[in-house]
Amino acid sequence: MDRIDLAILAELQGNARLSNAELAEKVGLTQSPCLRRVRQLERNGTIRGYHARLDHDALGCSFEVFVDVLMRRQDHATIADFERELAARPEVLEAHRLFGEPDYLLRVAVADIAAYERFFTEVLSALPGIANLTSHLTMKKVKIDAGISLPASANPGVR
Repeated sequence: MDRIDLAILAELQGNARLSNAELAEKVGLTQSPCLRRVRQLERNGTIRGYHARLDHDALGCSFEVFVDVLMRRQDHATIADFERELAARPEVLEAHRLFGEPDYLLRVAVADIAAYERFFTEVLSALPGIANLTSHLTMKKVKIDAGISLPASANPGVR
């Protein structure tokens, strides 16, 4: 991956709706080589997809909670069942398996505290193999996922 590929990634990460013509201009290429590079980045899995960042408030799911999960059992079948059920829940925005304790960290988004209480009681507590759940309520978002920080050489202004 060279400086131009990194510049392409930086531009697309900032605005994935750029046309190929706009992207090519920003990274200092003509359109055909730019499109070839983007397609290669897609084929090799560096670009995994293009997504819209949605406003949770507008969608009625602005109450975010981080949940520590401590497992009672960690046999293969229990972990597989637990992870499959988590993946199927739209309220669970992210689920990370951790080293040490807790075993998992979840990011959950629901409408309000009453909706979270129902989700906690009816869904989370019923998941297989759980020993303990600890909820951390979000006061405010200080920084949201702004993408991966690419090396300074990816700065499109640098040629």
